[in-house]
Amino acid sequence: MKATPTAIPDVMVVEPKVFGDARGFFYESFNQQAFNAATGTNFEFVQDNHSRSRKGVLRGLHYQLPPHAQGKLVRVVRGAVWDVAVDIRQGSATFGKWVAEELTEYSHKQFWIPPGFAHGFVVLSESADFLYKTTDYYAPESDRGIAWNDPQIDIVWPDLGMDWLLSEKDLKQPLLQDADTFIG
Repeated sequence: MKATPTAIPDVMVVEPKVFGDARGFFYESFNQQAFNAATGTNFEFVQDNHSRSRKGVLRGLHYQLPPHAQGKLVRVVRGAVWDVAVDIRQGSATFGKWVAEELTEYSHKQFWIPPGFAHGFVVLSESADFLYKTTDYYAPESDRGIAWNDPQIDIVWPDLGMDWLLSEKDLKQPLLQDADTFIG
């Protein structure tokens, strides 16, 4: 397993070792010891989630506040997504900045998004199955979000030539300046 820091070094692209031949492929999608060694972290994962979405669905930007802050290790097992992490740690040199990675079923890349970051993605393919591990359980009282199109953050989402499909919840998220963010 290899972990490569992004422009925001705490967010990393994680690449498992894939063994492939004419029959197909095999890879260890997660190994706690290998993950800790590659990322230099010591997070424990407690929940796995799976979502399926169609082309143009945009989910996010989501996060949970302490005491239930979540780190997420995300990957795509069918299709392709544009995955985004936004630093919402007050006092961070990269507060309000974002990084993104295209995740596909073919690249097998994963994206490590630690606690203190908002997360979102848009589906690029006809549909996508998106899996993610979290470092804490879902807690509705800690659940928060930020508007996907916040001009202060200014995420450059890919142009698919269509309107995004968003949930009612995501259409009503506050701007970063009005959101509850991480202190410290």
